[in-house]
Amino acid sequence: MSVATSAAGLRRAVRESVSGLPREFWWLWTSTLVNRLGAFVATFMALYLTLDRGYSASYAGLVASLHGLGGVISSLVAGVMTDRFGRRPTLLIAQSSTAASVALLGFMREPAAIAAVAFLVGMASNASRPAVQAMMADIVKPEDRVRAFSLNYWAINLGFAISSAGAGFVAQYSYLAGFLGEAAMTLACAVLVFLKLPESRPERGPAGAPARATAGKNAGAGPGTGTGTGTGSGTGAGAAPEASIGMGTVLRDGRFMSVVSLSFVVALIFQQGFVGLPVAMGADGFTSADYGFAIAVNGVLIVVMQIPVTRFIQHRDPRRLLIVSSVLAGYGFGLTAFAGSIAVYALTVCVWSLAEIVNAPTQTGLVVRLSPVHGRGRYQGMYTMSWSVAALVAPLMSGLVIDRFGAAWLWGACAVLGTVAGAGYWLLMRGLDLDEGTEGVPAKKPTEGVPAKTPAGPSAAAPAETEAPAETAAPAEAPVRTPAEAPVKAAAPEAGAA
Repeated sequence: MSVATSAAGLRRAVRESVSGLPREFWWLWTSTLVNRLGAFVATFMALYLTLDRGYSASYAGLVASLHGLGGVISSLVAGVMTDRFGRRPTLLIAQSSTAASVALLGFMREPAAIAAVAFLVGMASNASRPAVQAMMADIVKPEDRVRAFSLNYWAINLGFAISSAGAGFVAQYSYLAGFLGEAAMTLACAVLVFLKLPESRPERGPAGAPARATAGKNAGAGPGTGTGTGTGSGTGAGAAPEASIGMGTVLRDGRFMSVVSLSFVVALIFQQGFVGLPVAMGADGFTSADYGFAIAVNGVLIVVMQIPVTRFIQHRDPRRLLIVSSVLAGYGFGLTAFAGSIAVYALTVCVWSLAEIVNAPTQTGLVVRLSPVHGRGRYQGMYTMSWSVAALVAPLMSGLVIDRFGAAWLWGACAVLGTVAGAGYWLLMRGLDLDEGTEGVPAKKPTEGVPAKTPAGPSAAAPAETEAPAETAAPAEAPVRTPAEAPVKAAAPEAGAA
């Protein structure tokens, strides 16, 4: 095969990977990339506190925990704000607050003040995630969502890889410059959102009535009868009218909460790459530079492989992908027990990085499928919280196991957790309809006393989303789809994510 043919094939693959997505998605993607290019605090907080400010490692750990606790709280608060006030206002508030708090943190000197502001930074920086994921689900068609989430995850890791290298040089010159640089980049994201991104939240109809798409921008939504340009009107999760969707609805959604629990288990595994792995490598006599080389494989592999792997998995059964990626993640870390050289450590990183590449967009897409249209913010907030809690628990887990039993037991535990997560996904999603083009919620037989509705048109199995004009209400006899009874974390795994 000639070089010209290979280049033409590569160009075609890239074009197919990025084509067909709405303009609003690319502005949102750009804001994600800019945000991650400015990342500094989360990466260099520990070094700043111990090397620049002279505080103890214990104090640095306390500040990191408070930063994570802020993220746990804001996941739920921001989810509610996303649904109640809209995606755009939540993004603007979150990013503006992040810029202000990060800049303020650079000027704090007293230990109590640093800890308090770090908590605020954690809250503000994590608050944008539910809004970003909900807006992405609003504006991208269901069949393109895995690809869209994958591209967004790719932007997160590309920005993280570049910023980590650049911020290291900045930190040698001035940590304050790093804080102010992140504040400026985050503020630039807020300006970009303000100028280029319209509100995408579907308009609410009367209680129980179909929703209307906002300005025809919504390319796909949750389960239910289709209205607008693919905006679903189902309330999901067995919820009643749209107006009644609250955090109680999310917590009672058994399948979704089960998915959140499995997401927490998977996140706990992935977090060991950043908390357990450096400790274990240090105990084996490897240097921080050795760990840096090994973990750099993760970022490089995601940047290089995310798009081609997404092309391979885009139209495959998400159930199998989640099962395989969970088991692969567990045993990828499990293999670390046999590592004795940098090359073997890097090989194990390759294994669980591949699992991460598959798991992140697939799991985020599943969350969207199980979320009702007007509850997307709350559902995404709960999902994001599973990763925030994992980030808090993982250091405690790795430290306890390594100190008491040794690193080999930690890697064995990861293999067990991966197996449990894979089995959990298999049990949870048996019978769940995840056919492409629908929201993944199986139609159920009408409950006793409620007559079945006959679908309009020639097909008895009309899709949940239609191509009707944005202001056209769904036919009165559209098939009723009941939401999933309950639940499942990248995002983003959020390893390396904002």
